[in-house]
Amino acid sequence: KSTDLISHQSVVGSLLKSPRSVVYIIAIITMILSANKLALFIALPAMSGAWEATCTQFKNIYADGTELCEKMWADSFEVVDDETQAYTMWFFNQETNPNDAITHALFGEGTVPDQCHLQYFHKDAPGPEDDSMAECHPWKNNACCDSTTVQSVDQINNAYGEGYRWDRCGPMSQACERFFVMEACLYECEPSAGLFRKFNDSQTEHPDFNEWQLYKMPIKKSFCDAWYTACANDYFCGSGDYFECAAYYDESKANAATTEQNQGLVIGLSVVGAVAALGLIFSFYLVCREKQGKPVFANPEAAVSS
Repeated sequence: KSTDLISHQSVVGSLLKSPRSVVYIIAIITMILSANKLALFIALPAMSGAWEATCTQFKNIYADGTELCEKMWADSFEVVDDETQAYTMWFFNQETNPNDAITHALFGEGTVPDQCHLQYFHKDAPGPEDDSMAECHPWKNNACCDSTTVQSVDQINNAYGEGYRWDRCGPMSQACERFFVMEACLYECEPSAGLFRKFNDSQTEHPDFNEWQLYKMPIKKSFCDAWYTACANDYFCGSGDYFECAAYYDESKANAATTEQNQGLVIGLSVVGAVAALGLIFSFYLVCREKQGKPVFANPEAAVSS
């Protein structure tokens, strides 16, 4: 064993006799550190976009418009064939909201919502908005949304966080995206939407109680069919349920953050190890030079006298 040790020391010593060999060793260690950093650089974008692996075309997620409207927001909407008993998500005449007539048919002629009921970005009571009400303009004369919360497509798309963006699987066709804007305007602005809140004020003890969720608001089948046609070749995530997609997004983001932290720890340990190795090599190099009578840090006076 002692012979092997002396042999190993001789090999290392012979390598360190040459400054060029030391430079090569340092270069190799530097390359190893760079490789670790490159691995982190490549891995993180892949991990941050891992949730997009579930994306597929609408036509492969939903069988038809009915399934699209009833599945995308869990049980928020119910598709109805009889259009005299169902709401629309869009109209053009600001003076006459056709959904008012549906509310009268379903709840009685005198039913006029004077509260918004839904509470997220909603107002307490419906009322008119100013001329800046551009994106959801059909509801300008009587809205449960404040015009400042629906000023643009991007603002609406980002309102509930990255996990709820409708273009999570890449840019959508303009025709498809427009239907998402229409649905958002209905939810944010339609006074009658609050009549279909999932939990009423007597259910505050329910473990899932909230004041924002809809339950089986009747929607025209023709509208949902048109939506399906517009989006058939576009892409959406997972099983097509917004809430499941958001939960998966949050989970994937958390996993990516953990992996990033672990990668940072690995690189940190690599740096410490490399610095220690360089220190050891340099120390060994100094000893070898000293034994050869050629110290790196020679005494200037001794060098002059010699």
